[in-house]
Amino acid sequence: MRTPGFWRRDPPALKARLLQPVGALYGAVTAARMRREGERATIPVICIGNFTAGGAGKTPTALAVARLLADLGERPAFLTRGHKGRLAGPVVVDPARHDFRDVGDEPLLLAQAAITVLSRDRPAGARLCADLGASIVVMDDGLQNPSLRKDLRLVVVDGGAGVSNGLCLPAGPLRAPLEAQWPFIDALIVMGEGAAGTALADEARARGKPVFEARLAPDPEVAARLATARVLAFAGIGRPEKFFATLEQCGARIVHREAFPDHHTFTAGEIANLRERAAREGLMLVTSCKDLVRIAQPEEILALPVSAVFSGEEVLQTLVSQALAICRASGS
Repeated sequence: MRTPGFWRRDPPALKARLLQPVGALYGAVTAARMRREGERATIPVICIGNFTAGGAGKTPTALAVARLLADLGERPAFLTRGHKGRLAGPVVVDPARHDFRDVGDEPLLLAQAAITVLSRDRPAGARLCADLGASIVVMDDGLQNPSLRKDLRLVVVDGGAGVSNGLCLPAGPLRAPLEAQWPFIDALIVMGEGAAGTALADEARARGKPVFEARLAPDPEVAARLATARVLAFAGIGRPEKFFATLEQCGARIVHREAFPDHHTFTAGEIANLRERAAREGLMLVTSCKDLVRIAQPEEILALPVSAVFSGEEVLQTLVSQALAICRASGS
């Protein structure tokens, strides 16, 4: 899916206003689902979610939270539904055996860091995580899915985009009205700078919700290779412009940039055309790590890894520790 341009208009564009009644219905249904009582897992569950559809930085945040948990002595396992994968699960993701067509792209990245379970049935997936010896589940997405109770709900928003026009799908990016979602989050993570993120942070603080600022930091070794390089950059993620901006921050000179829909399945012809253009003009071919796992022959294509870096990580660690203590004291 390519993010519609009219989502970003404030006030909403005509197309968004025409779709608003459909969005209101969709949002009301989702909000009602969020109020359902979910099944309690045998181990604590931390959910990394967002208010909207599209790229906010959930997966890098999930990876960073898992590292934080490991530093606390926990044994985290990721739980994901595997967007666009054909497997329903529950199944343990194995990058040596599965590809993106089986499990989606994000689970392949998560599986490089820790045990990753794909399951559209979230409670069944949590049970498998526990059976595999995990002490805690880190859900990548799933805030609006009520089937599994969450012990800590961290919502990631993009600082530049925020909630865009503030309308629900398909009129805008919200999965449910913002007012209906606030009661179901415990803390807000603002990824990157921007007025939209600042406004949401102010609202979160007014509601008594902790706010953490974060940024996506490129891998230093790859960033050094990109410094002053002339590149052909392409990406099929939620916000390709964020990837392009990160390349420029590394010092890369982007001669050509190609944006594809989120989770795009690259054809052999598309990759051949990109390779030909890059070779013809002497350019380095660069994409994101999430895109690279969807390319059948990724040789000679450079991927730029990024990590979520928090300001005030000690405070976040304390929040996580307190949530775990409360959960375990209650008998979960």
